Amino acid sequence: MDQTPPADAPEPEAVPAAPPCTLVIFGAGGDLTKRLLMPALYNLSAGGLLDPGFRVIGVDHNPNTDEGWRKDLSETMQSFTTDRTSEFHPERIDPKAWGFVRERLSFRQGDFTAAETFSSLAGALSGNVIFYLAVSARFFGPVVDALGEAGLLKEQSGAFRRVVIEKPFGSDLDSARALNARILKHGTESQFFRIDHFLGKETVQSILAIRFANGLLGPVWHRDHIDHVEITAAETIGVEARGAFYEPTGALRDMVPNHLFQLLCMVAMEPPATLDAEDVRDAKARLIQAVQPVQPAQAVRGQYGAGREHGHAVPGYRDEPNVAADSRTETYVALKLSIDNPRWKDVPFYLRTGKRMTDRVTEIALHFRPPARSPFAAPDAPVAPDVLCFRIDPEQGMDIVMNAKRPGPRLDLGRVTAAFDYGDFFKETPSVGYETLLYDCLIGDATLFQRADSIEAAWAVVDPLLKAWVDAPVEFYSAGSDGPEGATALLAAQGHRWLPLGEG
Repeated sequence: MDQTPPADAPEPEAVPAAPPCTLVIFGAGGDLTKRLLMPALYNLSAGGLLDPGFRVIGVDHNPNTDEGWRKDLSETMQSFTTDRTSEFHPERIDPKAWGFVRERLSFRQGDFTAAETFSSLAGALSGNVIFYLAVSARFFGPVVDALGEAGLLKEQSGAFRRVVIEKPFGSDLDSARALNARILKHGTESQFFRIDHFLGKETVQSILAIRFANGLLGPVWHRDHIDHVEITAAETIGVEARGAFYEPTGALRDMVPNHLFQLLCMVAMEPPATLDAEDVRDAKARLIQAVQPVQPAQAVRGQYGAGREHGHAVPGYRDEPNVAADSRTETYVALKLSIDNPRWKDVPFYLRTGKRMTDRVTEIALHFRPPARSPFAAPDAPVAPDVLCFRIDPEQGMDIVMNAKRPGPRLDLGRVTAAFDYGDFFKETPSVGYETLLYDCLIGDATLFQRADSIEAAWAVVDPLLKAWVDAPVEFYSAGSDGPEGATALLAAQGHRWLPLGEG
């Protein structure tokens, strides 16, 4: 297929640089800042999307200096060129692009709970400011309280004041409601950007274009044609050094109400009235509110035991650092969800996520119904249904698995895959998933950020499970496998089965 745009195709509109702004990062010495935020700022700098008036103030409780912080971050950035396991892995660091960011870095030591940390910041800030909370979730409320009490969230003279809050936003429905109420005492909903880096991935954003800009797919995107939907986010890594965080959290809290539900929204929501942020977020909120609360019989929780990953022996979860020897924390969860609206009534949505699995893959697969009447069908051999699969990570693209005639004199069917890889059609720009989100926050576009009502609706869906699983046992699965047997049985009860990991 010719991949060259037609001669009369309009050139993509140039993206303007964001307005001047000071980015204040709480948690300047943390892993998120080093491994994701700085590479994202570097990529934005390389793309000419940061204003010359942009600057960064890092705040951390550990001591450092301006030059010390710059040196630490420069060394970390350079280390990525030889670390093939990192999300950011350039061949080289462009000195001009990194120099732009580096010379705008300054550091302040401060206690996140001390009033003087914020009063001293007040004298250093003017104009547009974004406060990024790259800190443990227990600090979200206290930091926003302190910002509000110091007057740092007041918007004056046309300048904006915004706060970016990472996940997890709450640990259940009650805590999410309480945190929303707490932060909204100090500002308006438009000032708070609840971030989910899954929405920074190009393939996720492209679902909107594929769904709503193509007459080929729109008419079949509902229950009359789609039998069931799978959403998978599988990892090969274990908990490793994150045991202290993971023990009270688990796979359900860590992945489902945020990452997986955002993928659910993109594939299942109704067409928004426009692409304006609030229209898109209204459509997402309506979808999540239509998802029925999930009951224990519709869910499976698993925990990885010892096994082999890529030929190497790996320990079980209970043998990881800072994990209880009798832990019941789930490292795997599978759910069957029902959506109570006309488009998706009686169409099951299966979600699964887990650690130490066969392959690293994030994908969405739509399984279509077979043809109602087909000359190729036989009573004991129905025509295999088509599958549309969005590949989100690590590869980005889309596959359509369908039937075609096998070569030869007989009219026999064979399965074929029509594949679309983003890199074959578009020039891919370096990305760790935060570039678009940071840029959108700078320009005030909240489309890809979560709103309070959506977050609370998502927690409401899983709240029955959280309560039921307090003392419930877990089902074990071997590291390096596709997960527990219970997950297979969950789909088999409906006559369905999971796609093998890594195969769309």
